Amino acid sequence: MSHQLYRPSSLLAFLSENTVYPKKHLSQNFLIDGNIIKKIILAAAVKPNDLIVEIGPGPGVLTEALLQKGATVIAIEKDTLFANKLHRLAEDRSKLTVYSQDILTFPLEETLKNYPDKQVKVISNLPYHLTSPIIEKLIPLYQIISTLTLMVQKEVGKRCTAEVNSKNYSSFPLFLQYYSTPKYLFSVSASCFLPKPKVDSAIVQFTLKAPIETMDPKHFFLITRTSFQNRRKMIKASLRSLYPIELIQKNLQIIGSHGNARPQELSFAQFIHFASLFLEISPPEPKGTN
Repeated sequence: MSHQLYRPSSLLAFLSENTVYPKKHLSQNFLIDGNIIKKIILAAAVKPNDLIVEIGPGPGVLTEALLQKGATVIAIEKDTLFANKLHRLAEDRSKLTVYSQDILTFPLEETLKNYPDKQVKVISNLPYHLTSPIIEKLIPLYQIISTLTLMVQKEVGKRCTAEVNSKNYSSFPLFLQYYSTPKYLFSVSASCFLPKPKVDSAIVQFTLKAPIETMDPKHFFLITRTSFQNRRKMIKASLRSLYPIELIQKNLQIIGSHGNARPQELSFAQFIHFASLFLEISPPEPKGTN
C-alpha cells in the first residue's frame, strides 16, 4: 500500500492523526514534491540490492520511495515518534531497520559491518543545522560507503562544490575533495517543502574515494586551513608561522603558481603538490643539553 506522503494532503493527515508537528529545532522540513523524490532516487542510482542509510527520515517521505525501489534501508531518526512510525511503510520488515538515535553519536561503521556484501549509499534530507558535522563524519568512510546524495541548503551546496577562484572556495571543499568527488546536481525550491523554509535547497552528491596514499591528511589539512585563515592574505603570510617565507615562495613557484599567491588561486591538485613539498623537509635537529 502506497502512503504517498509526498502529497501535502497525505502528509498533513499523517501529522494530524499522530498529533505531531514539524519541530524547528530539529530542522524538520518535509519534502512534498514527488518529482524531486524521483530525481533523487535516479541521481543516486538506487537498485534493489543497495543498502541505503537514510538520516532524519521524519515521517518517511523518502523512505517509502526507497523501499518501493527494493532497497534495504537503515533509517536513523532522532525523533522517537517518527522513528516508531516508520515500520508502517515496509511490507517486508527485513527491508527496514530503524534506529531512534542521533547520527553524530550513532555507531555507523560498526553497524554497517553487519552488511558486508551490500553496496552502501547514504541518501538524506539532512537536518540543516547539523549539515557540516554530519558530512565531516561521513566523508572519510570511503571503505564502506560508495556515495552520499544529500539535500542541503543551496548556499551550503554551492560551498561544498566551490571551484578554484570562486567566492565560496575555501579549505572545506578541499577537505571534501580529499575524500570524494563532489558534484552539485540540482536546486530545490523552498516551495517543495512543508513547512516552507526561508531558503532554497540543493542536492549534492559525493562519490567517495581513497585519499592519496603518500599524503598525510593531518599535514594536508594543516596547510589548507592555515592558508585560508584569512583568504585576503597571501599564502606566504598565512604560513609564515610554520615555514620560512623564502621556502613558501619557492614551493609556490615549483607548483606553477607565484610567490605572492592567495589561497583561492590554488586548485586541489596544486595544494596536494604544495603540501607534499613540505613533507620533504627534515625535522629540526634536537638541541643539545649542554
